[in-house]
Amino acid sequence: MKQYLTMLEEIKKRGNVRMDRTGVGTKGIFGYQMRFDLQKGFPLLTTKKVFLKGIIHELLWFLKGDTNIKYLVDNGVNIWNEWPFQFYLQKTGRAKKLPMYSDEWKKALRLFVEKIKNDRNFAKKWGNLGPVYGKQWTAWEGKGKKKINQIAEAIKRIKEKPFDRRIIVSGWNVGDIDGLIKGTVTAPPPCHLLFQFYVSADKKLSCQLYQRSADAFLGVPFNIASYALLTMMVAQVCDLKLGEFIHTFGDLHIYRNHFRQVAEQLRRKPKKLPQMKINPEVKDIFKFKYEDFKLIGYHPDPPIKAPIAV
Repeated sequence: MKQYLTMLEEIKKRGNVRMDRTGVGTKGIFGYQMRFDLQKGFPLLTTKKVFLKGIIHELLWFLKGDTNIKYLVDNGVNIWNEWPFQFYLQKTGRAKKLPMYSDEWKKALRLFVEKIKNDRNFAKKWGNLGPVYGKQWTAWEGKGKKKINQIAEAIKRIKEKPFDRRIIVSGWNVGDIDGLIKGTVTAPPPCHLLFQFYVSADKKLSCQLYQRSADAFLGVPFNIASYALLTMMVAQVCDLKLGEFIHTFGDLHIYRNHFRQVAEQLRRKPKKLPQMKINPEVKDIFKFKYEDFKLIGYHPDPPIKAPIAV
C-alpha cells in the first residue's frame, strides 16, 4: 500500500486549501488514480488497522438493498450513525443545543444508537438514510417506477457477454439526487458513484471505480478494501480469475482536522499485504454471509482515530 501513502504525500504537496460543505475545510486535489493487482494480496492498509468487520458488513448491507442503519448497528458497525443522528437532531429542534462532537452530543448519539437497536419503530422512522447505495445498486427506479437490480444485471452480462463495454453500475440516480443535496433526506449524495467491470482475454476480472468525493484519510482505505472485496466476490460467482481494482478520484481531499493523523500515518512503513479467503461454495452474489470471509496474515499498525466530517 505504498501508493496510498504516495497519494497522501501528493495531496500535502500540491493540494488546494478550500472550505467545504461540512465547514471543516480541506486540502485536496482534483483527479487521481491508483491501481491494485488483486493477485498480489488484499489491498487493506497496513500502516493503521482498518475496521474490516465494518467493510464486510457494509458491503453485504449494500447488496441486501438495505438503506436503514439498523442492520449495521445490530452487527456492531457504527460508521453511518452520525448522518441520521444529525438529521434527527435537526428535525427535532435539538441541533443548536448540542454542538457537534461535544460531550453532550456524544452522549445523545449513544442513546440514539441504542434506541435504533432496541426500538424497531424508532429505527424505521429515524434510521433510514434515504435512496443511498443499497437502493441504487439493487432497486434503481427507471421509467414508470420500474425497479432494476443493477448488480444482478452486471453479473448476468459478465456471464453472457463478458467483453461488453457496458457492464456498469451507477449510484448516481439523478431523480433521487435532489433530495439528498437539499437535505430533505438523511445522507449526502453517493461519493463512490459509478463502477465498471472488465473481463480480459485471459479471463481476469477487473473493476474501476469513479469516486466524485473522497476523504483520503478515513474513507479511502475503506473504499479500496470494499471494492476489492466486491471484485473478488463477483469473480468467484462468475468463475473468473482476479485482475485489478482501479480507483479513480474526482475531488480527493484531507480534512483540516485530519492533518495530524495523516502526519502520523506517513511516519509508518507498509507491511506485506494480507490474503482474503472467500468460501468457495458461494456462487450467488446475494448469498454471501459475514462468516464466508477470512483474512489471513494481517499485522497492521495500531488504528489512528479521527472525527468524521458530517
